[in-house]
Amino acid sequence: MTGAGAGAFAAVDLGATSGRVVLGRVGPGELELHHVARFPNGPVALRDGLHWNVVELYRGVLDGLAAAVRAEPGIRSVGIDAWAVDYALLRGGRMLGLPFHYRDERRNAAGPAAVHARVGAAELYGRNGLQHLPFNTVFQLACDAADGVLDAADTLLLVPDLLGFQLTGAAVAERTNASTTGLLDARTREWDVELAGRLDIAAGILPPLVDPGTALGAISGDALAAVGAPLPVVAVGSHDTASAVVAIPSVRDDVAYISCGTWALVGVELDEPVLTDAARAASFTNEGGVDGRVRFLHNVMGLWLLSESIRSWLGPGATTAQQSSALQELLAQAAAAPASVPVFDVDDPRFLAPGDMPARIAGWLAEHDLPVPVDRPLMVRCIVESLAEAFARTVRRAAELSGRAVATIHLVGGGAQNALLCQAAADRAGLPLVAGPVEATAIGNLLVQARAAGVLSGSLESLRALVAATQHPVVYTPRRREERVHG
Repeated sequence: MTGAGAGAFAAVDLGATSGRVVLGRVGPGELELHHVARFPNGPVALRDGLHWNVVELYRGVLDGLAAAVRAEPGIRSVGIDAWAVDYALLRGGRMLGLPFHYRDERRNAAGPAAVHARVGAAELYGRNGLQHLPFNTVFQLACDAADGVLDAADTLLLVPDLLGFQLTGAAVAERTNASTTGLLDARTREWDVELAGRLDIAAGILPPLVDPGTALGAISGDALAAVGAPLPVVAVGSHDTASAVVAIPSVRDDVAYISCGTWALVGVELDEPVLTDAARAASFTNEGGVDGRVRFLHNVMGLWLLSESIRSWLGPGATTAQQSSALQELLAQAAAAPASVPVFDVDDPRFLAPGDMPARIAGWLAEHDLPVPVDRPLMVRCIVESLAEAFARTVRRAAELSGRAVATIHLVGGGAQNALLCQAAADRAGLPLVAGPVEATAIGNLLVQARAAGVLSGSLESLRALVAATQHPVVYTPRRREERVHG
């Protein structure tokens, strides 16, 4: 994989339903990706709630890195990115239990009330700048504090940091993901120790903060035996959206982004947080980005609505391949359906937990005196148009709240493959939409590693210029209303 002036790097990219290991060859004018491993990831329901099976996930990471070493012995480093907010508690390096899943309904109901009894919503937003989501880390920790679980812990590690610790022994908190906990000061980007104390969260469990590009050490111990090489591990934008935003193929500042997967993160990149009452009322969040940037965004429910609908229709026995095939067929049928379907509020909390998504959507529409789609293609079209409307509305609101003009939308991630969704979003926003790269998260992960290794240099804009020069996104031009009546 290596060549003159280039280096080989491995990205461990963990999502809510699967993980993968991607090899990249990166250098001046070069950016090539090769998938070497994919493994499933899903929740496990125990008696106390819904958990992540991080032990099996770690096994997948080890096997994937071993496959990467066999494919490319000259790997320069490894970076890990994953979803936000969920964590493990440790004592003496020993994990005290499986991390809870952010869709666990019982904790989501109790946590916000426990926190807001001590710190009001307005004050909390002024300190951490986070959109109110019932599964934010600070709310989950309030449940653990009430249950006495925190008393036994000496360290808290978010999921990507946890896996990095298992590989290297370095117990740290990468700053972009730490910014999603609700315990990081939105202005200083340091732990808010005073806030933690008010919530009975011992500051001692919060690990040292590191920035993307920091070397964490080499794979060692039993992990070294499993992987087969003492690969250096480097902190990247370990929140997957932070990595995805690195890979937006534009050096302009008049763009909005949509990182679209299970969730859709819709916003703009800023130099400073927006902590106004209007931003809080609009449920916008200020999360950390690579190089100290701020990702000012709103979380939209995302492709979860489609994937959970497919699971409901096919039943629990359907394979991932069967679900993917069914979705593609329904999207093709939905594209031929009328675009004038009703739209629903995709951010309604009823859509958060697993379950019969089409029935919940039908219930929302009926409650609002809107017609319920009569078949599956129409329901899919309804979901797509509702997501597109939410994207367009959120882009407009991001521009208003931040004062940042938006001339183009960049949609990256798995949603870039959904042509129906991309065109609908362009239509409803009235702006050109650039779709791709699909592998933005892995690319951003690799680019930060390559810069840390000295293979690349410069600002985020220089990294994005490389993406623009080597990738081939698709441009969707907004259509007039009369042009899109029938899709």
